[in-house]
Amino acid sequence: MRTKILIVDDEEDILQLLKYNLEKNRFEVLIAKNGYEALQKMEFKPDLVILDLMMPIIDGFETLKKIKENEELKSIPVILLTAKATESNEIASLNIGASDFIQKPVSINKLIARIKANLRKNIEDRFTDKENISIDGLKIEVDKFLVTIDNEPIDLSKTEFWILHLLTSNKGKVFSRSKILDKVWGDNVYVTERTVDVHLLKIRKKLKNYAEYIETIKGIGYRFKE
Repeated sequence: MRTKILIVDDEEDILQLLKYNLEKNRFEVLIAKNGYEALQKMEFKPDLVILDLMMPIIDGFETLKKIKENEELKSIPVILLTAKATESNEIASLNIGASDFIQKPVSINKLIARIKANLRKNIEDRFTDKENISIDGLKIEVDKFLVTIDNEPIDLSKTEFWILHLLTSNKGKVFSRSKILDKVWGDNVYVTERTVDVHLLKIRKKLKNYAEYIETIKGIGYRFKE
């Protein structure tokens, strides 16, 4: 499944502009023209909401409040759009629970970057166990987002970091490719199981002598040796 985004705005031209550009970037897009429609569309559990503040029927502030008051929906990131970017509006929306705040007219490239940044934040949310790891000379420090081998820093991407943390914090446990995808990417992101293999290949190269600790279990997935 592709990442699902709900766009809420009462201006048809903005809706269509954002829908076109997000679909070009391989997002699945839902649209709503006011807060009432938006709350109805939340039953489809979007991965992120782009919400205009000034709308008829139910405005953006009230829509945001209702989303954040719902236990099943409150973890969904919401990016607010507004033509009136006052400091008081921004502070109020962030206090309610907005993840981000963007002023109109919207820069598409900026919006795409903000969407991806807010979706990446959810990786950490999927990891309840965030303890530091120490295996001989290999150390993973979550609070510093740092991996070292014999005190030398290893340059890992955020995704590589969390894959390695998942395996090392569960030594001996076999993780299927689909399980790694669900844990690190989430279950609504459009990537194939081959993506896991590519990332593990990169991680092994960077781990040098520790590469052999990561075992491929044929037909199943991967594990970190006990």
